[in-house]
Amino acid sequence: MARIRRSPHFDPAKGVFTNPEGPAGETAGGAPTPDRKELLRTYFRSEERARRAPAGVLPVHPTTLADLARPARGGLRVTWTGHSSVLTEIDGARILFDPVWGERCSPFSFAGPKRLHPAPFPLTALDRVDAVVISHDHYDHLDLPSIRTLAASGTTFVVPLGIGAHLERWGVPDALVRELDWHESTELAGVRLTATPARHFCGRGLRNTQHTLWASWVVAGPGHRVFHSGDTGYFPGFADIGRAHGPFDVTMIQLGAYSEYWPDIHMTPAEALRAHGDLGGGVLLPIHWGTFNLAPHPWAEPAEWTKDLGDASGTRIAFPRPGQPFEPAGELPTEPWWRAVSHPITRPWRRPVGTTRVVRVPGDDLDLAGER
Repeated sequence: MARIRRSPHFDPAKGVFTNPEGPAGETAGGAPTPDRKELLRTYFRSEERARRAPAGVLPVHPTTLADLARPARGGLRVTWTGHSSVLTEIDGARILFDPVWGERCSPFSFAGPKRLHPAPFPLTALDRVDAVVISHDHYDHLDLPSIRTLAASGTTFVVPLGIGAHLERWGVPDALVRELDWHESTELAGVRLTATPARHFCGRGLRNTQHTLWASWVVAGPGHRVFHSGDTGYFPGFADIGRAHGPFDVTMIQLGAYSEYWPDIHMTPAEALRAHGDLGGGVLLPIHWGTFNLAPHPWAEPAEWTKDLGDASGTRIAFPRPGQPFEPAGELPTEPWWRAVSHPITRPWRRPVGTTRVVRVPGDDLDLAGER
C-alpha cells in the first residue's frame, strides 16, 4: 500500500488508481457505468444471444506442443492459445501473457462465462516459461487455477502494482513476484519487460476498491520487440508508447468484448487498428475474442470486421487458430477459419454511443468508426 499511495497514477483522496485521459464514460477509478436495464435487455434477446456463440465446433490447432518443441527459426514466435493468453518466444526467452486455462472466467466453478473451445494443450505439459505476465486482475486475465499450476513450476510473475497481493494470498512466494507501476521495467532471461499505460479498471468482486493497477506491456529483447495491450480503450498514449519503445515486430491488441455500453475501456477493431498504427506495429495479432462470451456483439464479428479493415488498409494481420504458432517474419496464418463455424455477420459498422472518434485508414476512404 505504501508503493500504491506513492504512485503518480493513484488518487489518494479517492483511494483509487486513475486512467489516462479521464474518459467521460467511466467513474473516477475507471469502472464503466452502462445503462444496466438496456444492457440486460440486449443480453436476453434470443436471436442475439444465439449469435454470441459459434454455430459449430471451433478448430483448435492439434500439434501445438510438437511445434513448440522446435526452436523458432527467426528468434520470435507467437502462439495465441485463446482470449488474451499468448505464449511469446522472444530472443531465447519464453513469456506467457494472461494465462487462462480454466473452464470459466468466474469466481464460481458452476456459473459464469464458459470456454467455447478447449485449451490447445495442458498447461502442465508446457516446457519452460521464464515469466508469466499479467495485465490486470479480472477473471478472464488472472485465473487462479492457472496461476497455481504455473507457480508450482517456479516461474517468475511480472504484474502491475497491487496484484502481488492476490498472488501472495494464493501461495506464490514473494521471491517469484515482480510488481511494476507504469513506466517501470524489470529484466530477466535476457529481455526487458516494461509496464505501460492502459485505459481500463480492476476488481474481482462487487466492492471494486481499485487498489490494483492495470497495464499494457512491452517486452524487448536484443533482436525483437512485442507489445501486449491487456484490456484497454483507445487513448492517445499509444503513440507515446510507440515513440518510447517501438517499433514492434508484433502487437497483440484487444479488439473483442467491445460495446456501445462501455466505449472507453475496450476497443473496437477500428480502434485496435488505429492503436496498432500509433504503436508502429509490424504484425497485428487480434486477442480478447473467440474464447468467452463477454459482450453483446456476435461471436465472430471482431475477426470478420478486423479482416475487412486489414484488407482495406494493407495491415499485416495474423489470424491463427487457437494454439497455432507462427513467426511474424514468415508466412502468416490468414485463413478466415471462423466463417465455417459462425453465424453470418450482418451488422454494419456504426459509431459506438458516447464517442465521437472517427478512425480512418491512411490512404483509404473507409470510415472505420461509422458505417461503410
